[in-house]
Amino acid sequence: MFKNEMKIEFPSKSQNEAFARVVVAAFASQLDPTIEELSDVKTAVSEAVTNAIIHGYENSSGKIEIECKIEGRTLTVIVTDYGKGIEDVELAKQPLYTSRPELERSGMGFTVMETFMDSLEVESEPLKGTRVKMTKEFKSF
Repeated sequence: MFKNEMKIEFPSKSQNEAFARVVVAAFASQLDPTIEELSDVKTAVSEAVTNAIIHGYENSSGKIEIECKIEGRTLTVIVTDYGKGIEDVELAKQPLYTSRPELERSGMGFTVMETFMDSLEVESEPLKGTRVKMTKEFKSF
């Protein structure tokens, strides 16, 4: 079974969202994904990183970590921040819920991640941060 992994860390600056999606897409490309599969991963990573920047760190800054693992045809992406955390993960996962309505956020971040990936797990602790784990199974040709 094919296995590989990587880990990156970067500051919680909005400019790094595009960097994160390109790095994860480049890593996932070794699975020879379709354009649609790669687009799904990039979209989910964008949402997870944007959530960490906007909600995790709000008006402060910190580090965001991304870990990626490939086992067989499955990609696992873990996005971690050490920001303010989420009080109620189940509430935060509800479509249209946003903790920052003043920013005109759509409240669809977790819904988008769930839609584009095969699984989504969110672990969070107030004042300690949030860990979002997503997996995607790539089709065999």
